[in-house]
Amino acid sequence: MSERFKNILITKPSSLGDIVLALPALRALRKSFPEAKISWLIRPEFAQLIENHPYLNEIITFDRKLLGKAWFHPGAFGALMSLIRKLRRSNFDVIFDFQGLFRTASLAWLSGCKLRFGMANAREFATIFYTHKVPQDIKSIHMVDYYLKIIQAAGASEFGVEFVFPQNPGAKDSVDRLLASHDIRDNYAVLISGSAHQDKCWPPERFAQLANKISSQYGLSIVATGSASEAGIVEKIKEKANVPIASIAGQTSLRELVALLKCARLVVSNDTGPGHIAAALGVPLVLMFGRTNPIRLEPYRRKHCVMAIEPDGRGVTINNTDPKYDIKLITVKQVYQKIAEQLKTQRDSPD
Repeated sequence: MSERFKNILITKPSSLGDIVLALPALRALRKSFPEAKISWLIRPEFAQLIENHPYLNEIITFDRKLLGKAWFHPGAFGALMSLIRKLRRSNFDVIFDFQGLFRTASLAWLSGCKLRFGMANAREFATIFYTHKVPQDIKSIHMVDYYLKIIQAAGASEFGVEFVFPQNPGAKDSVDRLLASHDIRDNYAVLISGSAHQDKCWPPERFAQLANKISSQYGLSIVATGSASEAGIVEKIKEKANVPIASIAGQTSLRELVALLKCARLVVSNDTGPGHIAAALGVPLVLMFGRTNPIRLEPYRRKHCVMAIEPDGRGVTINNTDPKYDIKLITVKQVYQKIAEQLKTQRDSPD
């Protein structure tokens, strides 16, 4: 079936971390079908992450907030109809729905595409819209591997895992200017202290204690980032720390965030989108997990970056709300030890 693929659609509108984990599948599709047109359906707020991507031909935006009002708002209904018409006119040969929800699976069906691949364990009855339901197995527990298994079922054959981001020299220049305004030029650590879910957040006072240790032991400047709504968390860290912390929460675009993280000497993060960007970039990292099962989302083949209670002992469930996995049980000492191991390795590596 795969030799007919000249027009491919990936549907993965959100979230930020999950989009990052789908990047190796995009690369594999491009390597497997070098002449194909590849499009990606994505929410507008995340589109910057893949704009001008070397393996992508087209971005189709999916405004969930607007389209969610389609059944009672005439303008939203018109926008939904316009999106469906665009999808139908595109005449996709195959659609890979990596979101696994009713809205994306139904759009795949409404597009008229005859080959629709998705997860066998998709939620919200999404599976009724797929022509091919791909099961997850012990070899595809990690979402990177599961996405690759889905495209393999359609005939993709190139599976070297690589996280490729678009090149944005202008973003690097903007970040340099932003850091310079805080008297930081290089040699910095980034703290990512927020999350969309409060129970995924390590306490601010521990980030502050960690900042003190990183600054005194490694001479790194401390930068704290996040969304504008997370600026309050950063302020709490600044209040409790004994060292200067440059707060840039809400001051970077997605392109600039990638540039910031790419040049960091170290990143310490909750399980949140920017942390998964850092993981994909390969920088020294400690990514902290609470209730979320690390083996599904951990930095790919970088287990040494994971900080969690019993990270390998939770089976295959997505979440476990057992109090023993509470992120607040992770200590500053444990996180610092992970940092020390990685920065020592980095220091000892030959140039």
